Amino acid sequence: RHRLEFQLESVVGQPAVTPDGRRIALMSNVDLPDEIESAVRVGAEGVGLLRTEFLLTGRAVLPTEQEQVDYFRRVSLAFPDHPVVIRSYDVGGDKFPSAFRMPQEANPFLGWRSIRVCLDHPEIFRAQLRAVLRAAVDRRIQLLLPLITTVDEVLQSREMLAEEAEGLKRAGVRAAESLPVGVMIETPAATLIADQLAEVSDFFSIGTNDLTQYTLAIDRGNARLADRFTPHHPAILRQLDMVLSAGEARGIPVSVCGEMASEPLSAVLLLGMGFTTLSVAPPSVPLVKWVVRSVPPTAA
Repeated sequence: RHRLEFQLESVVGQPAVTPDGRRIALMSNVDLPDEIESAVRVGAEGVGLLRTEFLLTGRAVLPTEQEQVDYFRRVSLAFPDHPVVIRSYDVGGDKFPSAFRMPQEANPFLGWRSIRVCLDHPEIFRAQLRAVLRAAVDRRIQLLLPLITTVDEVLQSREMLAEEAEGLKRAGVRAAESLPVGVMIETPAATLIADQLAEVSDFFSIGTNDLTQYTLAIDRGNARLADRFTPHHPAILRQLDMVLSAGEARGIPVSVCGEMASEPLSAVLLLGMGFTTLSVAPPSVPLVKWVVRSVPPTAA
């Protein structure tokens, strides 16, 4: 264990390259502001998933557009040479910020959440889209849409983004004219239409936590079923392969940002399947990088 800890420290400043020279983009997920410095310190190559729900947590009012701009700029400035992927509000399910008047639902994980809330409340969504556009000036910022299950949800979101970009331009506000828009693949529905989603998306990011939950019909928070909740199930692996193939066919990047990418054995499996971009929690970056640099692809 001591030798491994020493090896992990030594790889922080090294590139994530497999023994045969294949370059892997190893990024970090960021939930809270205090994780930004941690991600930089462990050598993450940008942020593959910037969660924005903390901006709502414990607040009676929504954050202002300027607050969001300042935070997004802060994160992007910490990674000047790497991309930052901002996920739009993923509220609902187990996240009930007081700023939202969420309805009582018998099954909230299958209810009004994520992109559904954003599209039903365009005034909230548009403010966030403007903030992302303003923050993206001279920055490598991308937008990620959560819990997409239809092509129309992506088209509506892109239309709103284009409208807000045009509005900012007319108002003389300094902002990006456009930016890459990606889709989070988290349900079997998204997997089955991945080829269609690829036509209206600039990239895919696979959220293995929800994908596993929805595919196996297992609540990931249910301790009694914890041993059955596994992303190694053949149904999950087949879907990962389907999404990767759909992305490759369309020529768009496909990353994995769920907890599966943070677990060493699973990371080896993902490398063997052909994934070249992983986004993990900051503490997991050194270990996953060590795995990438140590395990030959033929072994994976």
